[in-house]
Amino acid sequence: MSAQTDTLPSSPSTTPLVKSDGADRLRIVPVRRTGQWAAAVAVLALLALVFHSVVRNDAFQWDVVADYFTTTAVLRGLGLTLWLTALVMVLGFALGTLLAVLRLSGNRVLQAVGWGYVWLFRSTPILVQLLFWFNIGALYPEILGVRTVNLLGPVTVAVVGLTLHEAAYAAEVVRGGILSVERGQIEAAQSLGLGPWRRLRRIVLPQAMRSIVPPAGNMLIGTLKGTSIVSIIAVQDLLYSVQLVYHRTYQVIPLLLVATLWYALVTSLLSIGQHYIERHYARGTAGAR
Repeated sequence: MSAQTDTLPSSPSTTPLVKSDGADRLRIVPVRRTGQWAAAVAVLALLALVFHSVVRNDAFQWDVVADYFTTTAVLRGLGLTLWLTALVMVLGFALGTLLAVLRLSGNRVLQAVGWGYVWLFRSTPILVQLLFWFNIGALYPEILGVRTVNLLGPVTVAVVGLTLHEAAYAAEVVRGGILSVERGQIEAAQSLGLGPWRRLRRIVLPQAMRSIVPPAGNMLIGTLKGTSIVSIIAVQDLLYSVQLVYHRTYQVIPLLLVATLWYALVTSLLSIGQHYIERHYARGTAGAR
């Protein structure tokens, strides 16, 4: 009887090691993005041509722009624009928050009132609304014994018209932010015995700010630029102030550039502030950066 020999697998220690040199290794080569680089060069060349044209074109009259950029009339108009923007945003969001609460109310009548307000003021152009309020004296010559001509001046009309208009959009921004809060947070607050207004102020709104701040920042910038429309009713904002100057000097382009540069500067500062506010409310979330 012949003996059988079992074949055992070789031990790892006895397995020969195969050394691979650099030639056997895979070489990772980045993808050549020739088209993207060519497009980037073309765009930069086009921007350089535009910049050169703007700087070297004597029709822009940059010396006139520099002379009028910080004049008293322009700075006074800028101050009124900033004041009007801040006041309209505060009043608009105060009224918009109330409208958002009405729309989220369980009362059908309050819901209908909130929805009707938002529908009405979002359905009509802001210019039409301003002209309507400016001519309100044709409907109501007197209010509480005071003539509307004396009661509603151009600045008051601008504040009222812009506030009522912005409140309709602010209501939807606030309502969207409130709806973004998890239902469990509200139920937890209810279980602690907190009343509706305290739940809204202490629980809902602080969490809803993450969703409210970005569109609110966009509304602020839009309101800043939108205040230029009040020049149609002779409110001496930034645009109207430069219009008064170029109607006298006939230097239309440089004075419009003065207004444009101021709007761009203030908008840039507001955008920076919006970035930091968004980062503050995004702490602890994936959006924090």
